[in-house]
Amino acid sequence: MAKIKPFKAVRPTRAIVGLVAARPYQSYTVNERDSRMDYNPYSFLHIVNPGYKYDQVITGEERYKLVRNRYLEFKEDGIFIQDEKPSFYVYKIVNRHGQEFNGIIAATSAEDYEKDVIKKHEDTLAKREQTFKTYLQTVGFNAEPVLLTYPDNNVISSIIKATQKNHAEFEFTMTYRDTHYLWKIDNEDDIVVIQDEFDKMETIYIADGHHRSASSYLLYKDEKAKNINHQGSEAYNFFMSYLIPESDLVIHEFNRLIKDLNGLSKEEFLIRLDHLYRIENRGIVPYSPSKPHHFSMYLDGEFYSLYLRKTNYDFDTSLDTLDAYLLYKTILQPILGINDLRDDNRIEYVNGRHEMITIKSGVDSGEFKVGFGMCAATIKQIKHIADEGLKMPPKSTYILPKLRSGITIYEF
Repeated sequence: MAKIKPFKAVRPTRAIVGLVAARPYQSYTVNERDSRMDYNPYSFLHIVNPGYKYDQVITGEERYKLVRNRYLEFKEDGIFIQDEKPSFYVYKIVNRHGQEFNGIIAATSAEDYEKDVIKKHEDTLAKREQTFKTYLQTVGFNAEPVLLTYPDNNVISSIIKATQKNHAEFEFTMTYRDTHYLWKIDNEDDIVVIQDEFDKMETIYIADGHHRSASSYLLYKDEKAKNINHQGSEAYNFFMSYLIPESDLVIHEFNRLIKDLNGLSKEEFLIRLDHLYRIENRGIVPYSPSKPHHFSMYLDGEFYSLYLRKTNYDFDTSLDTLDAYLLYKTILQPILGINDLRDDNRIEYVNGRHEMITIKSGVDSGEFKVGFGMCAATIKQIKHIADEGLKMPPKSTYILPKLRSGITIYEF
């Protein structure tokens, strides 16, 4: 019984949308960010980094207030214009590798998040949730959708395909060579059909954006408690999401690089591994695993394959079958002494779009002692883990598509 609703998006004008759209702020290096802001006055980065105007680093609530000011200035200058009718937005991304993603941008329900209609598979940090909630309360908008996924649905798919036959509101290509398209659905009949189809779904799942959705839920709770005339239809009851069918998701693994062997020699480390894994030396030829519960390892100039000895490991829950968790429980924690996957500075992560040669380079440089590769999780695994109320380790998945900020904005 997933509840979604159309909304009046604030959007850049067609002529400059490609200049406005930006990756998440943290994904840029300082030089990349400064270069874009030096030469592009329309970039959304000017909104989220308001101190750039004064060549100052501004933090906390002072920054949030200035973010709000920059946003209002973009509206006053006609860079952003709000749609007159509530709409759903069909959004299509074709990336540089030819992978295509098709879905609907809509307002999704914070109450659904509370009732576990919107299911989660990752833990969030309470401090980060609170920080982002305060940010949202101050700025008054969502600019980057949460990525949600739903079971493939022929009715919704047919409406998306029919809409895409029309002239797109936007069509632009970013410097990463990914092309973005946007269409509006403001026809009442189509809107009702889409809402009815989502209403039939018992659950939908967060693919990416756990902190954003958690913060939006906290905002909803705060605003609901303050509003003595709360009706449930106010804008704060919802947050902006991009909903795509499960078959459109692309899921990569995160591989691991470790800086030391926790005081063990190479030989001692291999002997410890042998208790739980069948080990084969693959020499200098890069090796990647092809099956779940198989891992690749690069150590001291050579690749190894690690095959789990299943008689020594219990698969009691869906989480136990996840390779990222399996690696943690059998190697990273008990042998290498890494307990905190989020904050231990001895571990770094490389998304699986990069080949094992990246792991090799990290170890060969001397910065890391050993690297591990694994197979990607499946959407079926992710859903089972969420359904059981369990949480995956940090950096278990690298999920596409990655969304841009500033293409559609939801105000509350």
